[in-house]
Amino acid sequence: MTAATPARRSDATRAAILRAARERFAADGYERATIRAIAADARIDPSMVMRYYGNKEGLFAAAAEFDLRLPDLADVPTGQLGEVLIRHFLDRWEGDETLAALLRAASTNQRAAERIRGIFADQLTAVVARFGTDPATTARRAGLVASQTLGLAFTRYIVGLPPMVDAAPAELVAWVGPTLQRYLTGTAPDGRTA
Repeated sequence: MTAATPARRSDATRAAILRAARERFAADGYERATIRAIAADARIDPSMVMRYYGNKEGLFAAAAEFDLRLPDLADVPTGQLGEVLIRHFLDRWEGDETLAALLRAASTNQRAAERIRGIFADQLTAVVARFGTDPATTARRAGLVASQTLGLAFTRYIVGLPPMVDAAPAELVAWVGPTLQRYLTGTAPDGRTA
């Protein structure tokens, strides 16, 4: 029997760290999870976690598997898409701290920022593409929706800006829904609508 190659040992160590991190972040949340606890769960020295992922934010970004669980909007009347979408995002943030933790990490960590970009680019762009707008504007429309939803999340859940924290979700839906609606289905600055 031959010994594992360094590359295979490295891959196995990374996999063990990510598995332990996902379980620890899920059980304890981002704030309470520690590198030491994750390393203990993976049965490795904490320095190995730091070697592979740099810091807690980098580890979280690598471990975060986040599905926006965007609703199927096929049966939603076209004029209500923005409202339904912002209500969905508010429901997700109110009930799951993972996205807020990833957003917090993204403000200081490049890996976390890349993760957020990937999540929103892949998942949101796919939904926006279904609305029948000009494919040339799909990425821009998805980016604008992301700017509004991430900005709202940042001010409400990360910064804790009082007017945003104090607003009821229904009020935020009333304010932000029409803006998302315009981004999703409105006329682009160059005159394209479909």
